Amino acid sequence: MFFSCQGQYEDVKSINAPQKVPSGIAENFKLTYTDSGKVKAILTSPLNKDFSNQKFQFQEFPKGLYVEFFDDQNNKSTVTADYGIMYSQTSLVDLQGNVVLETHDGKKLEAPQLYWDQTNEWVFTEKEYTFTSEELNMSGTGIDFNKDFSVVNSHENTGSAVVKE
Repeated sequence: MFFSCQGQYEDVKSINAPQKVPSGIAENFKLTYTDSGKVKAILTSPLNKDFSNQKFQFQEFPKGLYVEFFDDQNNKSTVTADYGIMYSQTSLVDLQGNVVLETHDGKKLEAPQLYWDQTNEWVFTEKEYTFTSEELNMSGTGIDFNKDFSVVNSHENTGSAVVKE
């Protein structure tokens, strides 16, 4: 008498695979970041999952996030996204889904995905974007810039600009 069973190798292998289980879960999450006693940013999210127990540590915001940034003059800029993930070791933030960045002086960037390099204070995307301000309406694919938009590199774009004489 012979018996046999059929199983998919990947299914069997997944039984013993380590699972990514967060070390903590917080609902109605709010984080205030201060530097030298000044509030620099306030991050709020309906849900935060802390994966600091992983070899490559990260924090996940699966239900979206809203961040208020404050400059040295206490001017507020904001960013919203449907999903976010912050990687601790690389200081990189990956924002996805209806990302909208609005500065205190009326500049607005919309993209499906946006990265924020916290170490270099640099923002970038390789995805399609729309940028609007008083002087400029532009859309394209791929853009990177510093935190105050004083240096902007657009990879492919079309748009219109107001030129002051």
